[in-house]
Amino acid sequence: MILVTGGTGFLGSTLIKFLVDGGAAVIATKREQSAIPEILRSSSLVQWVDADITDYFSLADLFEGVTKVYHCAAKISYQKEDWASMLHTNVEGTKHIVNLCLEHGARLVHVSSIAALGERKANELISEKNQWDDGADNSKYALSKYESEMEVWRGIVEGLDAVIVNPSVIMGVGTGRKGSGVIFELVQKGLKIYPPGTIGVVDVEDVARVMIMLMNNTEITGERFVLNSENLSNKSLLERVAILLEKPAPRIEAKPFMLGAAWRIAKLVAFIKGTRPTLTRETAQAAASKLAYSNKKITDTTGYIFKPVDVTLKEMSLQFKP
Repeated sequence: MILVTGGTGFLGSTLIKFLVDGGAAVIATKREQSAIPEILRSSSLVQWVDADITDYFSLADLFEGVTKVYHCAAKISYQKEDWASMLHTNVEGTKHIVNLCLEHGARLVHVSSIAALGERKANELISEKNQWDDGADNSKYALSKYESEMEVWRGIVEGLDAVIVNPSVIMGVGTGRKGSGVIFELVQKGLKIYPPGTIGVVDVEDVARVMIMLMNNTEITGERFVLNSENLSNKSLLERVAILLEKPAPRIEAKPFMLGAAWRIAKLVAFIKGTRPTLTRETAQAAASKLAYSNKKITDTTGYIFKPVDVTLKEMSLQFKP
């Protein structure tokens, strides 16, 4: 039996769709308030269970007969008021998954993040060999994913059969106007300014396929893999989206001082309105970061060929056209 945590999420639901299309039966966890994605509602191969991954005993009830676990569940937030709960969810939840996999002899594929790899050094591509730097100005989300990954490495030392994947920014059909889909909405509304940074991008279907491939190759264990299709500037990404949507591309580069002023203004406006800021210090820093990642290890190990970013963007653009 296969267990997937975070089954209603963008990656989790895509992964489950591939698993059930291959005839596999799946137990999928979700939060009580989360809606089951439409593509999975009619599947008789998925058993949905409301479960809190920070509750060890509710998780323990699910592990009877489970031999494979895909741990996709995580909390993502760059809001200061969420930091404590995010650290608790991501780290404590992963600790429980690791301990239960050890107890039941289940194989684990853990979804970490490129954020857990730390910052780029000397203009080199970030790879699996990068070392975390506690002194760097890392986001709290990055810290939560790093500490979560450390729980998996602790389990591996204790005998856990596990593989870790570190995806870059996950894009693809199914985001709607949330997550990476926000990029399309902003361009559609006439975005004028682009952030100066660079990012890595990977298609959600590629991440799901590689996870299944790694799960089924039991000769690979105790390893982690960066999953990244291409590196590109934010300017290039927005220009490509603008062409697909037949909209003007943003032409004004947001200088560091502009980003600094913007997140402070957003914070003040949110305080006055009693809402959450639309831009935070951490998201502004991320937008200005020049990040680039190497996928050499996964391609050399498996021969996998990633979907080109232009194909992913074209598929996504169809959701935003009349």
